[in-house]
Amino acid sequence: MHVQQDLFSSTHAIKAQDLSSSFPNTTLARKVFKILFYLHLFLISVLVTSLTIYGFVYNSHNHHFHPKEWYPPLFISTFCAGIIGFIWQWITARNSTKSIRAAFWLSPLLTCSMGVMFVYIGSAPSLAVGVVALVSALIQSLYGCWASPRFEYASRILLVSITDPPTKSMNLAFSSILIGVLYCCFLVCGIGAARAIENRTKLTALFIMVILLSMVWTMQFLKNVLQVTISRVKYMHLAGGEIMDTRVALHDTIKHLLGSVSIGSILVPFISLFRGFARSTNLLGGDTDEFMFSCVSCYMGIASILVTCGNRWGFVHVGVYNKGFVQASSDTWDIFNRIGLEQLIDLDLTGSFCFLSGVAGGAMCSLVSGIWSMVIHKSYATEVSVYAFLIGYFMIRLAISWPQACVSAYYVAYAENPQSTHFDSTIPVRLEQLHRSQA
Repeated sequence: MHVQQDLFSSTHAIKAQDLSSSFPNTTLARKVFKILFYLHLFLISVLVTSLTIYGFVYNSHNHHFHPKEWYPPLFISTFCAGIIGFIWQWITARNSTKSIRAAFWLSPLLTCSMGVMFVYIGSAPSLAVGVVALVSALIQSLYGCWASPRFEYASRILLVSITDPPTKSMNLAFSSILIGVLYCCFLVCGIGAARAIENRTKLTALFIMVILLSMVWTMQFLKNVLQVTISRVKYMHLAGGEIMDTRVALHDTIKHLLGSVSIGSILVPFISLFRGFARSTNLLGGDTDEFMFSCVSCYMGIASILVTCGNRWGFVHVGVYNKGFVQASSDTWDIFNRIGLEQLIDLDLTGSFCFLSGVAGGAMCSLVSGIWSMVIHKSYATEVSVYAFLIGYFMIRLAISWPQACVSAYYVAYAENPQSTHFDSTIPVRLEQLHRSQA
C-alpha cells in the first residue's frame, strides 16, 4: 500500500513538473495585468523622479519644507524594517513555537505603545490615529486570548512545513528585502518632494496617495512572487520527493507567471479584508434582528463566493500548474472542501501570525521614526510615523513570505494526496480533535 501511494505521489509530481515546465500561452487577462504592472512601475518612476527634481529646485527657493528633519527618520526606519525582517525570518526558521507566541503578544503591546505615542503628539490627526491604534491593540489582545488554544497546532504545522525548506529560500527572501528597502526609499523621496511643493499645487494629497498605492501593490507583488516560487518547489518535494532548483522556479515565475501574480496581488488583499469584515460582523451580530446586522448572512454568502475566486492557497497551483489565479484559487478551495479541510483552513493561524508579525514590525518602525521626529521636528511626527508603519508592515510580510509559502504548499499537497507517506499525523490528529469538539 505504501509503495502504491509513493508511486502515485511521484507520478502526480512528475505530471505537475511536466505541466509547469511546458508553460502554454497565457490568457489575455494575464498578459494585460503583466503589462499594467510594468507600466505602473514606469509611470511611478517618472512621477517620483519628476517630483524629486522639482521639489528639490522649488525648496531651494522656498524653505517651507525641511528635508533634513523629514527624511532621516523615514530612511532609518526603512533600514530598520529590513533588519527586523531578516532577523524575524531567522527566528521563525529556528524556533517556530516561540515566534508564533511572540507575534501574538508583541503585536498588541507594540501597537498600544504606538497609540500612546500618537496620543502624546497631541495634534488632531495624531489623536485620531492614536485612538484607532489603541482600539486595535485591544482587539489584538482579545484575539490572542481567544486563539491561544490553537497555538500548539499552529506551531506544529509551521514546523513540519518549513522542515527541509527549499534551497536558497532565506537568500531569496533576503534579496527581496533589499529590493523592498531600495524601492521604499525611492518612494519616500517622492513623498517628501510632494510635501515640499504642497504650497505650489493642490495635488499633493493625490500624488502621495498614488505613491502609497504603488508601494502596496509592488510589495504585495514581491511577496507573492516568493509565494509562487517557494510553494512550487516545496510542493514538488512533498508530492513526490522531486528536488527542484529554486532559481529555475524563480526564472519561470518571472518569465511566465507575473500576470497571475499581479492579479492575485490585487484580489487577495481586498477579498481578505471583506471576508474579515463579514466574519467580524457575523460574530457581533449573531442571531439578532437589528437592522445593522440584517445583511450578515448576505455578507457571509458573498465572502464565501469571493474566497473561492481569490485566496492565497491558489498561488500554489499558479506555480505548479501554470493556472490563472482565479482558476487556481477555485481548484484549491474545491479540493479543501472535497476532503473536509475547509474548517481546518479557516482556523489556521498562519495568516494571522504573518499579519501580526507585520503589525508588530510596522509598530516598531513607527516608534523609531515617531520618537525621532518628536525630538527634531514634532510637526512631522504624525505623517512620518504613519508612513514608517506601512513600510515596516510590508517589509516584515515580505521577509516571512517563504514560511507562509511552505505552509500553503504543505496543505495543498496533503489535500491532493492525504495517504502519502511524505506527511506525518499533524493534520489527521488535528482533524480528529475538531470532529471530537464538534460532537
